[in-house]
Amino acid sequence: MMRQIGVLMEKEFRLEWRQRYALNGMLLYIVSTVFVCFLSFSLRRNQLTPMVWNALFWIILLFTAINAIAKSFVQERAGRLLYYYTLASPQQIIISKILYNTILMVVLAGLGFSFYTLVMGNQVQDLPLFLANLLLGSVGFAASLTLVAGIASKAENSATLMAVLSFPVVLPLLLMLIRVSKNALDGLDRSVSLDEIGTLLAIDAIVLALSWMLFPYLWRS
Repeated sequence: MMRQIGVLMEKEFRLEWRQRYALNGMLLYIVSTVFVCFLSFSLRRNQLTPMVWNALFWIILLFTAINAIAKSFVQERAGRLLYYYTLASPQQIIISKILYNTILMVVLAGLGFSFYTLVMGNQVQDLPLFLANLLLGSVGFAASLTLVAGIASKAENSATLMAVLSFPVVLPLLLMLIRVSKNALDGLDRSVSLDEIGTLLAIDAIVLALSWMLFPYLWRS
């Protein structure tokens, strides 16, 4: 099973390498958005509070995740999906896509955070906690949005459907991420964030379990 998942992930990486415009487009989106934020607050340094800094960062990362993961199933043609059906189980397909999107989100989040702190300044006082929160957020975004992308791909207007379906799924995850990152910005004791981190771990585990159980029914349709 792990070997088949590895082969499917290798296929995803090869497709991404051949179609580098998607990754380049995400990087350009991050750079341009951060630069616009810099121009907006460059003359108002005193208004860039830690709360505003935190909100802007997660808004940028959220839209980056939606744009990056929306193509997970849209780019797959019906004939290719039928071919996958004869080669691998639906659990292997959804896990391989979640793992690939997780790696993609970790890379984009790391590059985005590096450029964001370079341009907007680093206001994080507890960097290890913030990076751990960023990793949990990348996993949560990848798992939840991959499942939503699979559901939306069965409809005609998949982009609109994904935006509608992803909002109630991502909202509680985003609220927890903002709380933990705000504690990291303020330099509070890490014990204050234990409940939120536990909630993030539970959300990630629930989404992964739902993907494992529900995707086979979606795949058969």
